Amino acid sequence: MQIHLTGQAAEWFHNEMFLKKGDYVRFYVRYGGSSPIQQGFSLGVNKEEPIDAGVLEEKDGINYFIESRDAWYFDGHDLYVDYNEKLDEPLYEYKKNNG
Repeated sequence: MQIHLTGQAAEWFHNEMFLKKGDYVRFYVRYGGSSPIQQGFSLGVNKEEPIDAGVLEEKDGINYFIESRDAWYFDGHDLYVDYNEKLDEPLYEYKKNNG
């Protein structure tokens, strides 16, 4: 499992969450909402430090991560985060990984 983040998405998080170098952004599992890979659950985002990061991706000095305990949600998929210019929000895609 990996996190792939475009430059535009990283810029959006930086501006919207008032991030500075060294900060951490967690992608986590939320009960409710919708997801193409897990019925009844959705992806949440929060600014917090990791306890047990299962995957960590650094982009422009910001650390994006998923806790080990949330790995089940991704069910063998990598997380791709892009930016939707029209909606001015992140766009999340899940793609089956080779591992």
